[in-house]
Amino acid sequence: MKTAQLADMVKGWFVGNFEPTLLRTNDVEVAVKSYNKGDYEQRHYHKIATEITVITRGRVRMNGVEYGEGDIIVIEPFESTDFEALEDWTQNVVVKHPGANNDKYLVEG
Repeated sequence: MKTAQLADMVKGWFVGNFEPTLLRTNDVEVAVKSYNKGDYEQRHYHKIATEITVITRGRVRMNGVEYGEGDIIVIEPFESTDFEALEDWTQNVVVKHPGANNDKYLVEG
């Protein structure tokens, strides 16, 4: 049996083809991510991976739309989104399929 602490993972990512990881695979990437109010991720897209985000606590804004606990957002390849945490203690689970290293493209402007 393996054990680990989420705090030891890079930005909450614990499954995928990176270091550290609990399961090294290119099939999927999984993270549990935590945010404070105002934390922001720049608009980006993926060319290969579909990204599924589940809001498990708090509220967020993606593409100008507010989402809250229990909402699931599916972002297909070439669809772009930004991300802003609207409350402290916001948390989400992110699944990317397939796992694809270097598949994040920032949108300028």
